[in-house]
Amino acid sequence: MAGTSLPLLQQRSFGETSRRDTWWLQPALILGGLSAFIVYSTWSAFQGAHYWVPGTNYLSPFYSPELFGNSPHAWFGTLPSWWPDFLPYSPAFLILWAPAGFRFTCYYYRGAYYKAFWADPPACAVGEPRKSYIGEQGWPLRIQNIHRYFMYVAVVFIFMLAIDAIKAFWFADGFGIGVGTLILCVNVVLLSGYTFGCHSLRHIVGGRKDCISESPLCHKMYKGCSSLNKKHMLWAWMSLCSVMFSDVYVRLCSMGIWHDIRII
Repeated sequence: MAGTSLPLLQQRSFGETSRRDTWWLQPALILGGLSAFIVYSTWSAFQGAHYWVPGTNYLSPFYSPELFGNSPHAWFGTLPSWWPDFLPYSPAFLILWAPAGFRFTCYYYRGAYYKAFWADPPACAVGEPRKSYIGEQGWPLRIQNIHRYFMYVAVVFIFMLAIDAIKAFWFADGFGIGVGTLILCVNVVLLSGYTFGCHSLRHIVGGRKDCISESPLCHKMYKGCSSLNKKHMLWAWMSLCSVMFSDVYVRLCSMGIWHDIRII
């Protein structure tokens, strides 16, 4: 039988595509959204002030847990003695690496910022600005494989933020509920939805088993993670907006620009 040779498709140039839809809209929105968050969170971390509200137990999630600092929430006192004098200090410097690392190595965020920031590729069936494919087996992207370890730390942070949310029900005059209380509680719920729907956690609680039905507890945990994982992108963006707005609210209340409304 005579064979038929098929011509090889030429590699598309950057941005070249036959698509007629607005394929560029999603990566553009992701680029703008993630850029805004990175700029704001970096600025907030360097401030080292206005991250708690006097008379309340409101503490910004960007600064929780506060290991060393000037607020009543500090665990071990003020500025650590080992901190170099020539470096600026903020309590956020000691803890933000954990949630930042968890999100940076997240399976969803990888696909999102690879497209939005690196155009790798910009979208499906759209030409990218490179001729070869390296993947995550080479450096520096091999570091993405430590996502599961960041996940362990992120789970611990969820419980710490939950404690902060519970403390937010207590004011200088006793028990109460303020708008800030609700904001911090909603933030924990959204962060929990994102964290407990993590692909790595889903694998750990049940995905590694050959027959998960033989372990009822693992089966229930796996189904719970799977239900959250179905909307992992939505949880990722809602929690990102929530944690930033929580910091904005605490900061503006601390500065006296906004005033917390007591509901109870």
